[in-house]
Amino acid sequence: MAKNKKKNRKKPHNRPAPSGKPHSSKQEQPKTTEVTCTGLTDDGKGIATWKGKRLEIPHLLPGEKAEVAVPKRGPAEVVRVTEKSEVRQEAPCPYFYVCGGCQIQHMTPLAQNDFKQSVVDRLMQPFGKPERIMTMEHPFDYRNKNTMTFGENRKRQIIGGLYAANSHDLIEIDRCLIHDPKADAIIATVKELLVSFKLRAYNEDTNRGFLRHVLIKTGKTSGEVMVVFVTGTPEFKGKNNFLKALRRDHPEISTIIQNINTRSDSMVLGKQEKVLFGKGYITDTIGGMEFEISAKSFYQINPVQTEKLYGKAVELAGLTGKETVIDAYCGIGTIGLLASKQAGKVIGVEMNKGAVKDAIRNSRHNKVTNARFYEGDAGNFMMKMAAEGKKADVVILDPPRSGSDEAFLSSVVKLGPERVVYVSCNPETQVRDLHYLKKHGYKVQEIHPVDMFPQTYHVETAVLLEKSGR
Repeated sequence: MAKNKKKNRKKPHNRPAPSGKPHSSKQEQPKTTEVTCTGLTDDGKGIATWKGKRLEIPHLLPGEKAEVAVPKRGPAEVVRVTEKSEVRQEAPCPYFYVCGGCQIQHMTPLAQNDFKQSVVDRLMQPFGKPERIMTMEHPFDYRNKNTMTFGENRKRQIIGGLYAANSHDLIEIDRCLIHDPKADAIIATVKELLVSFKLRAYNEDTNRGFLRHVLIKTGKTSGEVMVVFVTGTPEFKGKNNFLKALRRDHPEISTIIQNINTRSDSMVLGKQEKVLFGKGYITDTIGGMEFEISAKSFYQINPVQTEKLYGKAVELAGLTGKETVIDAYCGIGTIGLLASKQAGKVIGVEMNKGAVKDAIRNSRHNKVTNARFYEGDAGNFMMKMAAEGKKADVVILDPPRSGSDEAFLSSVVKLGPERVVYVSCNPETQVRDLHYLKKHGYKVQEIHPVDMFPQTYHVETAVLLEKSGR
């Protein structure tokens, strides 16, 4: 195994530091010029001007001077930093400059925090001053959900890793510093077993081959591990011996699932699943409650910061034990069930049928008697409540990155809860929605950023709104 790791590490270093992938000699060479960085975009790219044109350059920091390559198409790249910022550090990951997973490892930890704080402060300026961002003591090894993609190199050797930034080129990676280390160790073993059992990686061009992805979920508190083999065919040659060998090397594995994905798009998981070992799900604990997590369940990927985020969301709801709470976009019921301990009644609404089943199961598992979960559109659900003269005191929403739409927000206004707790992984779309709620009678009272995704530009925010005039 050590020999393979040594070989795998060579490829990422074949680059001009600190730029991205080296340019092919067969391609037209881009123009090289010197620029001075004047600021950062919200996704952590350096801003510079060249011939009156704004450039957004990855891995460049404010105040730095650098030689950059400017191609006719695509983003400019740093060739050499000639004057470095005091907040620049050597990225701890050897794959950082080619991998698309992290964007700001070249910043010191304090600079990362300040950068995210400044983004939230600027975006939220119309609504008030945000609190200081809740950071993470150890901002590595935090991801409890990790997906590695499998393919073949030009020599038809199996490789497994992540896609390069802004491309569909697969980079072989043996260790991702934000993954749970157990996940990467299991994936390394899977690579070796594929060779031993003469199983091929999936080829997207020919639609042939066996293994497309390996998805691993880990329970931080429980220690349970789920391994999902995403395959291009239902047939799994040598399955029993393969699984036996994998479990022998990794007895921590609690359950193994085969997901069959014959689609030609970028979706990782297909619709068909088979449990090959174990119970088909793992458990983990948040806020003293135990949740069952299936392969397709949405569950926050950073359990340490999730405790802080969800704890703050329930705190902002201001519950006294009498309130009716609606948990919109409820997923597997995490926020709603945590709120149920302090609420009179919780109603969870979610479009995903499987997630609703998980939420109901989690409610029973935790012996919660004051929560009900429904499959459907949360906006339509609240409109119907309002039409029937029913009330809700608090609405908690945690929508996808695209935010909510006007139909949903209008249903919140129609129902008229006293408080709205809006949790978001995209402050930009959240700000758009806050403007709508402000226009229709709500006032932002508190803004709390949480660093759920260290080493990346992403940031989570929890916002409390109250009806104006309270």
